[in-house]
Amino acid sequence: MAAASGLAVDKLPKPPVFWAPLVKDAALAALVAVLLSLPLVGLQTYDIGGGALGIRTHFDWVGVAGAVVFAGRLGLRLLHHLWGGRDRRAGPSLARLAAWGNRQTLPIALVGIGFAVALPLLPFSSRYLIDLGTTVLIYVMLGWGLNIVVGLAGLLDLGYVAFYAVGAYTSALLARDLGFTFWEALPFSGAVAASFGIALGFPVLRLRGDYLAIVTLGFGEIIRIVLLNWASVTGGPNGISEIPRPSFFGLPFARSAPEGVATFHQFLGIEFSPEHRVVFLYFVILAMALVTNAFTLRIRRLPVGRAWEALREDEVACRALGINPTTVKLSAFAIGAMFGGLAGCFFAARQGFISPESFTFIESATILAIVVLGGMGSQLGVVLAAILLVSLPEFGRAFAEFRMLIFGAAMVGVMVWRPRGLIAHREPTIRLDPYLAAR
Repeated sequence: MAAASGLAVDKLPKPPVFWAPLVKDAALAALVAVLLSLPLVGLQTYDIGGGALGIRTHFDWVGVAGAVVFAGRLGLRLLHHLWGGRDRRAGPSLARLAAWGNRQTLPIALVGIGFAVALPLLPFSSRYLIDLGTTVLIYVMLGWGLNIVVGLAGLLDLGYVAFYAVGAYTSALLARDLGFTFWEALPFSGAVAASFGIALGFPVLRLRGDYLAIVTLGFGEIIRIVLLNWASVTGGPNGISEIPRPSFFGLPFARSAPEGVATFHQFLGIEFSPEHRVVFLYFVILAMALVTNAFTLRIRRLPVGRAWEALREDEVACRALGINPTTVKLSAFAIGAMFGGLAGCFFAARQGFISPESFTFIESATILAIVVLGGMGSQLGVVLAAILLVSLPEFGRAFAEFRMLIFGAAMVGVMVWRPRGLIAHREPTIRLDPYLAAR
């Protein structure tokens, strides 16, 4: 019966195409694209010497942008016009592919973990690929941390990079002033970042939506300005350097060590290689990311995790159920900030140098884009979005120059086709017993 129904739908006559409104709509969209791209892409300033600036025009890029938008808009409207009345289940679609991925979440996750663990050992692996994988895992961990605040608790946070910076500077200051190692500074970085999360949570308890986003955005900028101007402590724009690298149970990854201290390659009796430290850092952030994921999956099934989801769906109903929104919001901010601080501690140890320029608003926008594009509340979606957004600029200079433009286009596309993200499916944290439901 279903097949016959699908066949009958396929045989329905296609509606006639009325080109005039479609072309008019596409032309209007192209005009808006040209007006927006003219000052952003079409005009470029350059130094002509003597402190004067000249303007270089790129009107050909503006024309290309308008033509692409016109063709894309016309194609989308035409497809919608021709396929709007058809049964969307009749053929493969992005929604069906996403639904298939939702049913195969566990196998996909296991394959992904296996590939991540084996990456440094694969024949095509290289130092560049391992470094790129380390960067992706940092953003995965940050995305999972922000996913607690945005995806589970439903609190829009545009200043998440502040906790990232607090964790990085906490570890750097502890190492510089007190001689802490990476492993000793790691828990302090998470604890200090969590305390900043609570400090942010108190002023915004009564705010929602856009107002909450504005306050969190301001909080992120306040942290960056303080780091930039408190030069006596943070080093100001010069930052903090010579941050100690992580060691393997006290064994440094160096060619030589002081008297009485064995290095990693000396202890194992192997030849020294600079790639040992790179691979070790990769496995450290991989372990931290997996712990973050396991913690998040576990806490979602606890009462506090269910309270986050209740707050996200309806705060009024949450109060009616006897849940204290104040405690729920503070716990979400604190735990999400803790993971940001831990990632910041690793970032500082990996780079060996940090400055306020590493923690600008663009980082918060990138992390939020990862959460939104992947699917708010979806752990696997965050991984997929992080791989796409972090790896894309590495494919060429053009991708790096137009990174934000690509981000914006990706956000618009997801909002049109997948409003809840690439992987929007979320397993319920509690299921009703079928026997009780039948009764």
